[in-house]
Amino acid sequence: MARLKLSLYGAAVLMLAALLPACGGEEGAAPDEAVSDRLNVLLITADDLGRTLGSYGDNFARTPNIDELAEKGVLFERAFVTQASCSSSRSSILTGLYPSQNGQLGLAGSLPEYRLKPGIATLPGLLRSAGYFTGILGKLHVAPSEAFPFDYRWADSENGAATRDIQQVRDRAEQFLTQARGKPFFLYVNLFDPHREFDAQSNQFMGFPADLQTADDIAPFPYLGLDGPAIREEIAIYYNAVSRLDTGVGLLLRLFEQNQLLENTLVIIVGDHGVPFIRAKTTSYEAGVAVPLIVVWPGVGVEGLRSEALVSTVDLLPTVLDAVGEEAVRSAGHSLRDVMWDTPPADWRKLLFTEYTSHATAHFYPRRSVSNGRFKLIHNLESQRANPIIFQGKARPEASTELDPVVVGAYETLAFPPAFELYDLARDPYERVNLAAEARYGQTLQELQDALLKWRESQGDPLLDQAEIDRLRRAHHELVK
Repeated sequence: MARLKLSLYGAAVLMLAALLPACGGEEGAAPDEAVSDRLNVLLITADDLGRTLGSYGDNFARTPNIDELAEKGVLFERAFVTQASCSSSRSSILTGLYPSQNGQLGLAGSLPEYRLKPGIATLPGLLRSAGYFTGILGKLHVAPSEAFPFDYRWADSENGAATRDIQQVRDRAEQFLTQARGKPFFLYVNLFDPHREFDAQSNQFMGFPADLQTADDIAPFPYLGLDGPAIREEIAIYYNAVSRLDTGVGLLLRLFEQNQLLENTLVIIVGDHGVPFIRAKTTSYEAGVAVPLIVVWPGVGVEGLRSEALVSTVDLLPTVLDAVGEEAVRSAGHSLRDVMWDTPPADWRKLLFTEYTSHATAHFYPRRSVSNGRFKLIHNLESQRANPIIFQGKARPEASTELDPVVVGAYETLAFPPAFELYDLARDPYERVNLAAEARYGQTLQELQDALLKWRESQGDPLLDQAEIDRLRRAHHELVK
């Protein structure tokens, strides 16, 4: 019955494809240029975007454009990145592999060896070989850049802050569409917002957002367990960046509508990891690895569906290849086609894995995690030493006007983690009470430990070797002397 519920948005694709005019600027393509009937791809990533969207139930987010997109496609309630750090996360989006498989263990440039292994297929490379015109707006931040053969590039250096000028992003997208000249295309748009740069300049950029939220307009993220004037001020600035992001997405969608492209374009929007606050980014906690993921796939899926399937960003590359009719390549993920309907198949993923090795140079502190949707296990591989990356910012326990003892305990665990952390996400969604030492959860702990070890062995995790952990720790230490 689910397949009978296809939206008109998707159902009309086959009929419209042959009739659509070529895209490209206000004038369109030349009359003699053939229009491709292959599905185009628009992949939008947002820096540091957690599930802080209206469509995900955030009452303080002003995100009408992204929320409208969710109504036209499938919103994934349980989507996760592979690692809550920019380069590593993006490497998985573009290769379909975990960082420990593809080699991008930390930020590009932080350690010379943190880069893709030779010979790994990438999404722009695969699509270009398939005849697609490829483009990137904003930062790539995965090394080496030669592994990503984009035909059109703008602001794809490590500093993608230029994309805060959302009008220029829209104009560059229009230029890209003009150059596509009727070919099928892949446009990878990386919006810098709401990346953490919390100052007056980033609060409003080029007039966006026009209506600023203040500390009086919002409340702190529930997972923080903190509150206070300085904390609210910082979070309000974040929400303003989310609003600017949403306006930028709206500009892109209107451009595609004007060129009659949405009916023949796979649209994906995803956060590269969670919010840039303590116990989120650069951790294995839910606030760091859980992200928004919205997919509008013409002709596939139930309009407005909120899927409960466990999905990972390693699923994006196989999804795109499936959508455009290309053969699958080696990947740790699966096409999302089967989970875009009312009832996911019985054999869909039952365990969700994430990892963390390093962020910037001084942030080597490897972890691995597994979740069955109810219980989550985090393995801290360097628990014998203190955590070196307690994320900076005003939103910290010492700035809070009230502190629950349970919350205090959670922040102590962040600073000095034990080897294993076990959380009941149904009863403790903010991961504050570690159950790993409680005897009644012994069987659950053992099952998840076994599953995590099996997964690490199956993917060839290099940090299974203690000597490799020691070597990487020394390499980072040498760089920060």
